[in-house]
Amino acid sequence: MSTPASMRWTSEDLEVFPDDGKRYEIIDGELYVSKQPHWHHQATCGWIFALLGRWSLETGLGEASLAPGVIFDDDEDVAPDVVWASSARLARSLDESGKLHAAPELVVEVLSFGIKNVRRDREAKLKLYSRRGVDEYWLVDWHARSIEIYRRAESVLRLVEELSIDAVLSSPLLPGFAAPLAQIFPRPMMT
Repeated sequence: MSTPASMRWTSEDLEVFPDDGKRYEIIDGELYVSKQPHWHHQATCGWIFALLGRWSLETGLGEASLAPGVIFDDDEDVAPDVVWASSARLARSLDESGKLHAAPELVVEVLSFGIKNVRRDREAKLKLYSRRGVDEYWLVDWHARSIEIYRRAESVLRLVEELSIDAVLSSPLLPGFAAPLAQIFPRPMMT
Protein backbone atom coordinates (compact mmCIF):
# COMPACT_ATOMS: atom_id res chain seq x y z
CA MET A 1 0.00 0.00 0.00
CA SER A 2 1.54 3.30 -1.06
CA THR A 3 1.21 6.50 0.88
CA PRO A 4 0.36 9.67 -1.06
CA ALA A 5 3.46 11.78 -1.62
CA SER A 6 2.11 14.60 0.56
CA MET A 7 1.68 12.17 3.50
CA ARG A 8 4.96 10.28 3.23
CA TRP A 9 6.90 9.81 6.46
CA THR A 10 10.65 10.41 6.42
CA SER A 11 13.72 9.70 8.52
CA GLU A 12 13.60 13.31 9.64
CA ASP A 13 10.15 12.65 11.17
CA LEU A 14 11.58 9.74 13.16
CA GLU A 15 14.13 12.04 14.79
CA VAL A 16 11.40 13.86 16.74
CA PHE A 17 9.46 10.79 17.87
CA PRO A 18 9.57 10.02 21.59
CA ASP A 19 11.98 7.44 23.00
CA ASP A 20 9.07 5.42 24.37
CA GLY A 21 10.22 1.84 23.81
CA LYS A 22 8.24 1.44 20.60
CA ARG A 23 9.90 0.65 17.29
CA TYR A 24 9.15 3.15 14.53
CA GLU A 25 10.01 2.15 10.97
CA ILE A 26 9.26 3.62 7.55
CA ILE A 27 8.79 1.48 4.47
CA ASP A 28 8.02 3.26 1.21
CA GLY A 29 6.95 6.34 3.16
CA GLU A 30 4.50 4.44 5.35
CA LEU A 31 4.94 4.49 9.13
CA TYR A 32 4.96 1.20 11.05
CA VAL A 33 4.85 1.16 14.85
CA SER A 34 5.55 -1.95 16.91
CA LYS A 35 5.11 -2.42 20.64
CA GLN A 36 7.64 -4.16 22.85
CA PRO A 37 8.19 -7.71 21.53
CA HIS A 38 7.41 -10.97 23.31
CA TRP A 39 10.11 -12.44 25.58
CA HIS A 40 10.65 -15.43 23.24
CA HIS A 41 10.92 -13.11 20.23
CA GLN A 42 13.78 -11.29 21.93
CA ALA A 43 15.40 -14.51 23.19
CA THR A 44 15.36 -15.87 19.63
CA CYS A 45 16.98 -12.66 18.35
CA GLY A 46 19.60 -12.98 21.06
CA TRP A 47 20.48 -16.58 20.20
CA ILE A 48 20.80 -15.79 16.49
CA PHE A 49 22.93 -12.74 17.24
CA ALA A 50 25.14 -14.76 19.61
CA LEU A 51 25.71 -17.50 17.03
CA LEU A 52 26.45 -15.01 14.23
CA GLY A 53 28.62 -12.95 16.55
CA ARG A 54 30.71 -15.93 17.65
CA TRP A 55 31.18 -17.04 14.03
CA SER A 56 32.15 -13.46 13.07
CA LEU A 57 34.76 -13.29 15.84
CA GLU A 58 36.22 -16.62 14.74
CA THR A 59 36.42 -15.70 11.06
CA GLY A 60 36.92 -11.93 11.14
CA LEU A 61 34.72 -11.66 8.04
CA GLY A 62 32.18 -9.16 9.37
CA GLU A 63 29.90 -8.26 12.26
CA ALA A 64 26.40 -8.98 13.50
CA SER A 65 24.19 -6.40 15.16
CA LEU A 66 20.87 -6.40 17.03
CA ALA A 67 18.18 -4.02 15.71
CA PRO A 68 20.50 -1.58 13.94
CA GLY A 69 19.17 1.38 12.02
CA VAL A 70 19.22 0.78 8.28
CA ILE A 71 18.42 3.87 6.23
CA PHE A 72 18.04 2.97 2.57
CA ASP A 73 16.51 6.33 1.68
CA ASP A 74 14.73 9.19 3.40
CA ASP A 75 11.43 7.28 3.24
CA GLU A 76 12.86 3.80 3.94
CA ASP A 77 14.24 3.66 7.47
CA VAL A 78 13.99 0.32 9.30
CA ALA A 79 15.43 -1.56 12.27
CA PRO A 80 15.70 -5.28 11.41
CA ASP A 81 15.91 -7.67 14.37
CA VAL A 82 19.43 -8.89 13.47
CA VAL A 83 21.77 -8.15 10.59
CA TRP A 84 25.14 -9.40 9.48
CA ALA A 85 27.41 -7.32 7.25
CA SER A 86 30.85 -8.06 5.88
CA SER A 87 33.74 -5.88 6.98
CA ALA A 88 33.95 -4.38 3.48
CA ARG A 89 30.26 -3.49 3.39
CA LEU A 90 30.38 -2.01 6.89
CA ALA A 91 33.31 0.19 5.89
CA ARG A 92 31.29 1.55 2.94
CA SER A 93 27.88 1.94 4.53
CA LEU A 94 28.18 2.70 8.26
CA ASP A 95 28.05 6.44 8.93
CA GLU A 96 29.15 8.52 11.91
CA SER A 97 25.66 8.28 13.47
CA GLY A 98 26.02 4.49 13.61
CA LYS A 99 23.39 3.79 10.94
CA LEU A 100 23.81 1.65 7.85
CA HIS A 101 23.08 3.42 4.56
CA ALA A 102 23.25 0.34 2.34
CA ALA A 103 21.94 -3.19 2.54
CA PRO A 104 23.74 -5.61 4.85
CA GLU A 105 24.33 -9.00 3.27
CA LEU A 106 22.02 -10.78 5.74
CA VAL A 107 18.84 -9.58 7.42
CA VAL A 108 16.96 -11.58 10.05
CA GLU A 109 13.39 -10.77 11.07
CA VAL A 110 11.72 -12.72 13.87
CA LEU A 111 7.95 -12.79 13.48
CA SER A 112 5.82 -11.09 16.11
CA PHE A 113 2.21 -11.95 16.85
CA GLY A 114 -0.47 -10.16 14.88
CA ILE A 115 -1.55 -10.18 11.26
CA LYS A 116 -0.14 -6.69 10.63
CA ASN A 117 3.26 -7.63 12.05
CA VAL A 118 3.45 -10.86 10.06
CA ARG A 119 2.36 -9.13 6.83
CA ARG A 120 4.96 -6.40 7.35
CA ASP A 121 7.80 -8.96 7.62
CA ARG A 122 6.47 -11.37 4.97
CA GLU A 123 5.45 -8.77 2.41
CA ALA A 124 6.59 -5.16 2.93
CA LYS A 125 10.02 -5.94 4.35
CA LEU A 126 10.65 -8.84 1.97
CA LYS A 127 9.98 -6.49 -0.96
CA LEU A 128 12.07 -3.72 0.57
CA TYR A 129 15.07 -5.97 1.28
CA SER A 130 14.76 -7.54 -2.16
CA ARG A 131 14.60 -4.15 -3.89
CA ARG A 132 17.49 -2.73 -1.85
CA GLY A 133 20.01 -5.53 -2.42
CA VAL A 134 19.99 -7.73 0.68
CA ASP A 135 21.59 -11.04 -0.33
CA GLU A 136 19.82 -13.28 2.19
CA TYR A 137 16.76 -12.91 4.41
CA TRP A 138 15.93 -15.25 7.30
CA LEU A 139 12.30 -15.12 8.38
CA VAL A 140 12.16 -16.76 11.81
CA ASP A 141 9.00 -18.07 13.46
CA TRP A 142 9.86 -18.64 17.13
CA HIS A 143 6.42 -20.03 17.88
CA ALA A 144 6.60 -22.71 15.15
CA ARG A 145 10.36 -23.13 15.74
CA SER A 146 11.14 -22.77 12.05
CA ILE A 147 13.09 -20.55 9.66
CA GLU A 148 12.41 -19.63 6.04
CA ILE A 149 15.52 -18.80 4.01
CA TYR A 150 15.26 -16.33 1.11
CA ARG A 151 18.28 -15.84 -1.16
CA ARG A 152 18.93 -13.45 -3.99
CA ALA A 153 18.36 -15.07 -7.39
CA GLU A 154 17.89 -13.08 -10.57
CA SER A 155 17.90 -9.79 -8.60
CA VAL A 156 15.09 -10.90 -6.24
CA LEU A 157 14.92 -12.61 -2.85
CA ARG A 158 13.31 -16.03 -3.34
CA LEU A 159 12.34 -18.68 -0.82
CA VAL A 160 14.90 -21.46 -1.17
CA GLU A 161 14.54 -23.44 2.05
CA GLU A 162 12.24 -23.99 5.02
CA LEU A 163 13.96 -25.35 8.10
CA SER A 164 12.34 -27.10 11.05
CA ILE A 165 13.69 -27.75 14.53
CA ASP A 166 15.78 -30.81 13.48
CA ALA A 167 17.61 -28.90 10.72
CA VAL A 168 20.98 -27.14 10.69
CA LEU A 169 21.10 -23.51 9.59
CA SER A 170 23.91 -22.62 7.20
CA SER A 171 24.53 -20.09 4.45
CA PRO A 172 26.84 -19.66 1.48
CA LEU A 173 27.34 -16.08 2.76
CA LEU A 174 28.88 -17.43 5.96
CA PRO A 175 31.51 -20.08 5.13
CA GLY A 176 31.67 -22.70 7.85
CA PHE A 177 28.68 -21.33 9.79
CA ALA A 178 26.42 -24.13 10.98
CA ALA A 179 23.85 -23.80 13.75
CA PRO A 180 21.38 -26.52 14.69
CA LEU A 181 17.97 -24.92 15.10
CA ALA A 182 17.84 -26.55 18.52
CA GLN A 183 20.48 -23.95 19.55
CA ILE A 184 18.29 -21.10 18.32
CA PHE A 185 15.13 -22.53 19.85
CA PRO A 186 16.69 -24.29 22.86
CA ARG A 187 13.44 -25.29 24.54
CA PRO A 188 9.80 -25.59 23.61
CA MET A 189 8.22 -22.16 23.50
CA MET A 190 5.27 -21.35 25.70
CA THR A 191 2.75 -18.77 24.56
